[in-house]
Amino acid sequence: MRKLPIGIQSFKKLIQNGFIYVDKTEYIHQLAQNDTPYFLSRPRRFGKSLLISTLKAYWEGEKELFRGLKITELESEDWKHYPVFHFDFNGQNYLEKGALEAILDMHLRRWEQEYHISASELSLGERFQNLLREANLQTGLKSVVLVDEYDKSLLDVIDMPELQDHNRAVFKGFFSILKSLDEYLQFVFITGVTKFEKASIFSDLNQLRDISLTEEYAGLCGITEEELDEYFELELEGLAEKQQLSLAECKEQLKKTYNGYRFHPQGPAVYNPFSLLNAFADREFRSYWFSTGTPTFLVKEIRRTGFDLRQFTDGTLFATEATLSDYRADREDLMPLLYQTGYLTIKGYDSKKRRYALGFPNDEVAYGMLENLMPEFTPVVKRGTGVNVFNFDEYLERGNLEGIRNILTALFASIPNTSGETSFEHDFQSVIYLLFMLLGQFVQCERHTWQGRIDCVVEVEQYIYIFEFKRDGSAKEALAQIEKMGYDKPYAADPRKLFKIGVNFDSSTRMLTDWATL
Repeated sequence: MRKLPIGIQSFKKLIQNGFIYVDKTEYIHQLAQNDTPYFLSRPRRFGKSLLISTLKAYWEGEKELFRGLKITELESEDWKHYPVFHFDFNGQNYLEKGALEAILDMHLRRWEQEYHISASELSLGERFQNLLREANLQTGLKSVVLVDEYDKSLLDVIDMPELQDHNRAVFKGFFSILKSLDEYLQFVFITGVTKFEKASIFSDLNQLRDISLTEEYAGLCGITEEELDEYFELELEGLAEKQQLSLAECKEQLKKTYNGYRFHPQGPAVYNPFSLLNAFADREFRSYWFSTGTPTFLVKEIRRTGFDLRQFTDGTLFATEATLSDYRADREDLMPLLYQTGYLTIKGYDSKKRRYALGFPNDEVAYGMLENLMPEFTPVVKRGTGVNVFNFDEYLERGNLEGIRNILTALFASIPNTSGETSFEHDFQSVIYLLFMLLGQFVQCERHTWQGRIDCVVEVEQYIYIFEFKRDGSAKEALAQIEKMGYDKPYAADPRKLFKIGVNFDSSTRMLTDWATL
């Protein structure tokens, strides 16, 4: 087995220790050709830290690390060692006031020692100004500023608005000095998951070029299909052999599970590198990226704001470029955060209406998000309780109608008693949607919406089930709708046993009160 760079964020370590490196250095050359300061937003674990580390090695003139890579064919022989100020905000705890200032002070003290500057009583921003001027004076070169995960201290406290406002103000005061110091700056590159709008560092750093949605850099982070074939032939063969799949079947499963992220409508679809590398290491198809950061805040906000979950998969999620580019913590629209954090991605673009269509990038994200949403709407759904998708699947496979009814009864009974008819209707629809979408991991499950009522068809090895749900009606009405609409006609010649199931849910008692089958 070759060395896979799982969790390796140091370009120098990766090269010197013989890890596989997907060559992105052509992008490094392209970025370095002008003096534009850049901002790049990408989801977590997408290679932003490795990109920053690669930029650091490049600007520090470590040419030997790049031997054999594309950039050596594009660069001249003269590689200079520029002064590099690399701010890494990963791996820190920002839950206490003053934590961000302590991290900035730690960085500044280290560089002040390097350039023989005594720490003063000046503000953090003023100390940074002194460093940039002194570095230029001592080296005769302009400085490079690299900022990795600038928004870590904002996202960590996203449900603590006072502390988030404090950290945002600290950033604004510290990095806004860059705007007036162009004469001392060779290159500036800032990464993060989100781009916070308005009262943020970007209101002053308006000279940054945001390349998050540009076609030319759409493949800068992540692994494209071409890169998969070029760099991971042996790993593909190993995974296919372990899973007893053909190479074509293995690639199709990988694409379905981990590919699908797009950062420009005409840009390449890319794989999540963290999930892909782990799948190759384990030779298994598992949930890797999603399990490393459960989106608790997002899950709670999705329910609180009454977000229609069906939009995740029915092709009705749209956003403008301005919406995708900026996130403001005090607004109800969660789409910018869902997109920037990687739970939604670009599915298409309408040039006439100038809007993006969004959706889940792949199965790992879709099922991971839906599994985390289910307990938020129905707290009874837990492993070991007998009320979960696994048990529901087993009952369907066995034709156990009583078991199916018991699970549906328990699910509906556990919907929290929220106030308001609209909220209740939303929760009722959401539970049905989540149940059958999650069921799609294991069996063929089709959902259709008809005049506001949900119709589900589930196919397993020996049985076919047609479900119709009513609220404050009757199970007979539900069966009558199945008959009237001819939902069973496509299965007339199918040898499997077919069940037509009508279910009624009473909103006053919050119970499944009527059940009928044919």
